Amino acid sequence: MSMQLDEPRRILIVSHTHRDEAVAATVEAVTALLAADVVPVLDAQDRDDFSPHLEVERIARLGDDVAVAELEAAIVLGGDGTILRAAELLRGSECPIVGVNLGHVGFLAEMESFDLTTTIDRVLRRDYTVEERLTVDVRASLDGHLIADTWALNEASVEKQRRMLEVEIGVDGRPISTFACDGVVLATPTGSTAYAFSAGGPIVWPSVQAMLIVPIAAHALFDRPLVTGTDSELRVRILPENIGPGVLWCDGRRRTELPAGSIVTVSRSAESVKLARLNAGVFSDRLVRKFHLPTSGWRGSRRGGEVA
Repeated sequence: MSMQLDEPRRILIVSHTHRDEAVAATVEAVTALLAADVVPVLDAQDRDDFSPHLEVERIARLGDDVAVAELEAAIVLGGDGTILRAAELLRGSECPIVGVNLGHVGFLAEMESFDLTTTIDRVLRRDYTVEERLTVDVRASLDGHLIADTWALNEASVEKQRRMLEVEIGVDGRPISTFACDGVVLATPTGSTAYAFSAGGPIVWPSVQAMLIVPIAAHALFDRPLVTGTDSELRVRILPENIGPGVLWCDGRRRTELPAGSIVTVSRSAESVKLARLNAGVFSDRLVRKFHLPTSGWRGSRRGGEVA
């Protein structure tokens, strides 16, 4: 990132006031940035929410006082949901996200809350590497008219509202199968451990360039998840004979109602999400921690320390 030496450094903090740990961590982070002569930045809603806990006059407001393009980094205090909100705020920028877990082991957030002091110190020293995560462009249309033009880091999901949906799934403009279901998840590798996993999809390592189609409770003999390359276009069409509408959710945050006959397409986006990594931790370790996977064998240890 090109930066004039005399320019003030600006670091965004994304947090929430729903839990005491998040409030305490935010106060600590803001205090540390101010002590280092770095400008702490909050988005307008967070700035208002934290006004009882911080001297918000000393905190810049994102968009009004500081543009997204002026940010050096973002420190996100919370879980993966808070990181998804940060990714939304930073869409289209080069700003890396440093995720700090508060109480839960997430896949996106790397550092644990007890490492907050170390995390802030390393961010101030710019001592991190940046990992790029694939995102997807998501479009929905009805009778040739665009009704949604959005994006997702984890997944786009087409879901029923009341009645089961009749859908056709397709890849690269060609139909693959038609069935009734509760919905279909169209996911990135990052999202493979989220909603797609819950629906029975495979776990895909973040470095794999792929996209997933995962049916939810499909009434079909062929209901297997599909994995394509990132040069493909995924499609879900809600068949016109559906009685009720469906709904499109992107990362569980952005919602669009889908009348019968709607078509949702997902393709690789030119924009990526930048995650700052402080440690050379491998995804396998995060996977074991997240799901509490046994790594010692179901029979336990044998003599001599051998594992069954």
